[in-house]
Amino acid sequence: MADLEGFIDQQLAMGRGWFTKPAALAALRQSPKAFQAAATRLSKKSRLVSPRRGFYLILRPEDRVLGAPDPARWIDPLMKHLGVDYRISLLRAAAFHGSAHQAAMVFQVVAPRQLPPIEIGRQRVEFLFHAPQTFARSNHSEWLNRLKTEAGFAKIAGVELTLLDICRYFHRAGGINGAAQAVHDLGKKANGRILAEAALAYENTSVRRLGYLLERFGHARQARALRPFAVKAKSFTAIDPSVNQLLPQKAMADERISDWKLIVNTAVEIDE
Repeated sequence: MADLEGFIDQQLAMGRGWFTKPAALAALRQSPKAFQAAATRLSKKSRLVSPRRGFYLILRPEDRVLGAPDPARWIDPLMKHLGVDYRISLLRAAAFHGSAHQAAMVFQVVAPRQLPPIEIGRQRVEFLFHAPQTFARSNHSEWLNRLKTEAGFAKIAGVELTLLDICRYFHRAGGINGAAQAVHDLGKKANGRILAEAALAYENTSVRRLGYLLERFGHARQARALRPFAVKAKSFTAIDPSVNQLLPQKAMADERISDWKLIVNTAVEIDE
């Protein structure tokens, strides 16, 4: 093959909007220096962009407005390139499962390694860290769904993991009200057995937060599956620990939910 531009056209003809540097070097039989010069030239023409070293996205004309394709189209090959397991979760997963209120402005990925965010044009990918041992306990294939993409399939959290992730990382999901909205919209779809098993990989406070919200919005069967976690709790914790309790009179007014050992220290509101 003569040049990088021809290689890119071939990738697109095969339905691939991405490639790795090692694959291109092997196909082109170029020196790394010659490859880098060609890649830089095509990047300046808005034909290529590199979200991570050694991994390239091919920009079609329709992609150039946002600066990059939808991350769903390339997150799976990127994570394979990095050698890191993952799942798409939080707001993007909530929208995938039918929470119509969730507008995912950021593409959020849970992974067992701390990774810097990716920002290309108007596309933003945020990585949320889950400790490797507990991530492995939660990222079971039967608890994941598959999102069809041009690269094949991307891993996306099932309903149960979506709810648990949102209640753990709720500050990245529109705050406690964003979490509440997702629980309201999706709670009835959750399998109680899977919730209880998957919850073992999460902090007790996050599980109790989810249990309380499930019960509050009438998903009693799902909430019951998480009740044993509340029994184990030794003390009350705030539903939103970030809310500053400066005024004693406010602390006195906060609602204490004994069944979940939670202090509801902020208003919880959703769109019906």
